[in-house]
Amino acid sequence: MRKVANKSEVVVVGAGIAGVMTALSVRRKGHSVTLIDRWEPGHPRASSSDYSRLIRSIHGSDRLYTEWVREARLRWMELQEEVKQTLLVECGALVIATEGDSGWEDSTFSTFDELGVPYFRLGSQELVSRFPQFDFRNVSYGIFEPESGMLMAHRAVVECARLFEREGGRVIRGRPQTDESERLYLNGKPLEADLTIVAAGPWIGEMYRRSIGPISKIVRQNIIYTSCPDADGTYEHQNMPCWIDHGYEAYGTPSYEGSGVKAAIAWTEAIIDLDNDERVVDEATFNRTRNYIRNRLPGLIGQKAVDQKACQIAMTPDTHFIIDFHPQYDNVLIAGGCSGHLFKHGPVFGEFAAGVGLREFGTADRFKINTRSKLVDTESPSGR
Repeated sequence: MRKVANKSEVVVVGAGIAGVMTALSVRRKGHSVTLIDRWEPGHPRASSSDYSRLIRSIHGSDRLYTEWVREARLRWMELQEEVKQTLLVECGALVIATEGDSGWEDSTFSTFDELGVPYFRLGSQELVSRFPQFDFRNVSYGIFEPESGMLMAHRAVVECARLFEREGGRVIRGRPQTDESERLYLNGKPLEADLTIVAAGPWIGEMYRRSIGPISKIVRQNIIYTSCPDADGTYEHQNMPCWIDHGYEAYGTPSYEGSGVKAAIAWTEAIIDLDNDERVVDEATFNRTRNYIRNRLPGLIGQKAVDQKACQIAMTPDTHFIIDFHPQYDNVLIAGGCSGHLFKHGPVFGEFAAGVGLREFGTADRFKINTRSKLVDTESPSGR
């Protein structure tokens, strides 16, 4: 096992949230760090490119991720002060538990109670009273997290990359690739560093087809933004929470800074070609999302779509992250496997990946590169 020097040269590949936060953490430990991406931080092909991402504590029965996100919330607040920009909007998060299909939600209560996570369990009548934007037919109950909400995703990536540069980090453009032995190259030349951390999001499976490809499925994520009704603040963040709706495999955010209401169907069978597909929403997904809005948000019927985003998620079978050294190259750490819930953990994920990469501690079993299988909903941190 190669020891990392006290003052080492570290390269981080990928300037999405995982890469930026890892690079910043390594830099703050006193190392020389270069952050490499094919495009600029916050580019529209990245998984981190949308305006917002949810931050919520709910991870079913999983204590680790629940603890991580509670710590990450505090780190986001600190970063917000450092960059002098709004990164965290605590409008709350509403988890909608469908009648007859609420195992993931049911398993959450003991976890929240043990860890002291603030929440309210709301029955059907209270849901209707507190959140009139939604149609709660076929809903068993709701879990409202007042200290959750949304993160300004694009802004966070861009501003934290700038923070990294202000603290002495270097950001460059280049195209990292691997050969048949999965050795890493940059612009056609071997990439040499004391430590290389590959946090290239969905491109990791493509770069490491043998070691990561079998446990990484890349799925398209299409998002629609719908205009709010004229002269009506009901759907703005001051009056409406973010929400997670597993009965429909959907989630969304209220309007913030004039964005309109965001809604997405987490359709895990829609595959995307990372380098060749256009980043526009297809008609089938547009219609599916519109049907969802008609059923769950009837007050938006007839409102126009005002924006759209098409990105992707790298799904692992068990929806756990990947933070482990390459099986052949002991100075190459793989950090990714977002599975739709990495962004919110960003500052904690980055610090953990930095610590593993610098040999300060080992990784967790759940993050190791090995054979994985799908978990039952109650055990899955993402509920998928």
